[in-house]
Amino acid sequence: MAIINDELFGKLEYKNNFWRGKTTIRMFDLEREILLSVDAHENADFSNVQREAFINFNQEMNNIIHEAEKQVYDYYIENYEEYREMLGNESEADKFAPKIDSISDLKGIVKPVELIVRRVRKNGKRRLGLLCDVSWDIDNGMGIKIEDEMVEEVGYQDIVL
Repeated sequence: MAIINDELFGKLEYKNNFWRGKTTIRMFDLEREILLSVDAHENADFSNVQREAFINFNQEMNNIIHEAEKQVYDYYIENYEEYREMLGNESEADKFAPKIDSISDLKGIVKPVELIVRRVRKNGKRRLGLLCDVSWDIDNGMGIKIEDEMVEEVGYQDIVL
């Protein structure tokens, strides 16, 4: 089991084709320690673009997370009635896919759990994925795709995996 202490990413352990450690983010007015996964081979060949992506994310975190919160809210408002219908029972629906009025209402139903620093593709973009557990879709969760410090998409987790 390989373990390193990277000057930028901190203590990381190589597991399942990712270097895994911890990082802290603030989302929905809650500070959380989440899993940090850096996509790289076992020789820890992190690219400069991956390092830039993580540095820029940390520097721009307030703006990026603020935009992510808005897009998560829009996504939820667009889709929650469908989830409520799938649950059928109104008390279950109120528990897992409640009607909400503001972004801050998401804090009880959306929990960020992992930040993935993706490998660089040919387009050279700095790519991150923020995975969240969500009350209305326990199996699939939610992913927030971030490229070059811009929130590109919110949807099922597979958009960032």
